[in-house]
Amino acid sequence: MTFSIVARCSETRQLGIAISSSSIAVAARCPWARAGVGAVATQNVTLPSLGLRILDRLENEKLHPREALEMACNADAYRDYRQVTVIDAQGRTALFTGREALGVHEAIAGDQCVAAGNLLSSPDVIAAMVRSFETSTGLLGDRLVAAMRAAVEAGGEAGPVRSAGMKIVDAVEWPIADLRVDWIETDPIDHLAGLWTAYKPQMRDYLTRALNPTAAPSYGVPGDE
Repeated sequence: MTFSIVARCSETRQLGIAISSSSIAVAARCPWARAGVGAVATQNVTLPSLGLRILDRLENEKLHPREALEMACNADAYRDYRQVTVIDAQGRTALFTGREALGVHEAIAGDQCVAAGNLLSSPDVIAAMVRSFETSTGLLGDRLVAAMRAAVEAGGEAGPVRSAGMKIVDAVEWPIADLRVDWIETDPIDHLAGLWTAYKPQMRDYLTRALNPTAAPSYGVPGDE
């Protein structure tokens, strides 16, 4: 039902996730990220708390992603139904796909990224995502969108996808980008890309407004002087 990529920008050290699914509001349940700690995608038959548990272990116990993932999965009686990918703030990765993963499934770790999916049209979808991220340039959001589009071009899911999302964390406690397409009949990834295109030039302005309103640029609304 889902394909995703968790990734890190080696230049900015930002961490991010992009994800899409045939299910409604996939970004409400599956992507988890914490600034300076890591990013996790929990999917297939998802258990959202796995994301939080893994991030807590990465942050509090300073574990390698493989250890944090193993400990979280071992505590889940239904781990065979899960598919989980992890990247930490150093770019180290881990992945897990349970024996009950749906349909054609795959998970691949690349340079500064891990991509995974289930109910895929082909395992090549995941390889295409990794290859796209590794060879693309620009902001982390640009590269995540490129990877998702590469997945679609490689065949995507076996059926239509209806929702998508992207989350990026940087140096503050909250995500600097948290974009969602919760349900649409056609091409949620294209709509997600459109949201990113609109949000990207304003992203730093919203940080400035939060951290130092006196230095904030104009809001560009009636009555704002």
